[in-house]
Amino acid sequence: MTTRATRGRRPGSPDTREAILVAARGLFADRGFGSTSVRAIAAEAGVDPALVHHYFASKDDLFVAALELPIDPRVLLAPVVAQGPDGAAERMLGVFLSVWDDPETRVRLLAVVRRVFEPEGKALIRDGFLRVVIGPIGAALGIDEPERRMPLVVSQMLGLIIVRYVLEIEPVASMSPDLVVATYAPTIQRYLTGELP
Repeated sequence: MTTRATRGRRPGSPDTREAILVAARGLFADRGFGSTSVRAIAAEAGVDPALVHHYFASKDDLFVAALELPIDPRVLLAPVVAQGPDGAAERMLGVFLSVWDDPETRVRLLAVVRRVFEPEGKALIRDGFLRVVIGPIGAALGIDEPERRMPLVVSQMLGLIIVRYVLEIEPVASMSPDLVVATYAPTIQRYLTGELP
């Protein structure tokens, strides 16, 4: 536990940005995304709420930064979304594989995946990532029942991550990207736009 040498709010600095991230990570994990306010994060970090907005344009941006992802999935998937729902699964998988098959990025993403299985990780993914990243993708694609369809998509993507990159189960681990797309895209596309039971 750290003690502050001075009273009052901490001025802006690189240390302030990190303090905000630490506070946000803890509060998002403890309370969930919806129940955590920017004001509460600022209070926990010992800064003025305006500084939170100075470093992070929105609560969503702060959440993504708190996950410590090497890339912002919202930016990467924007071109996928812009082209509409038809063929979205193939495009989504193409982006996904280009990131995960890069050895440098994969190391950092695997660290994030391992944190998901820690107690606080579940809340970050369930209450935050699905709401901030995955939900808006479904809404932007204009699919019906995105709240039902997008978790199904996530189930396939997380399963692929575990089998291909974490456990390295064959033959999935050594499949070419084209074969992965050909194998998984029809199921994911059905989750996006097909008839569901």
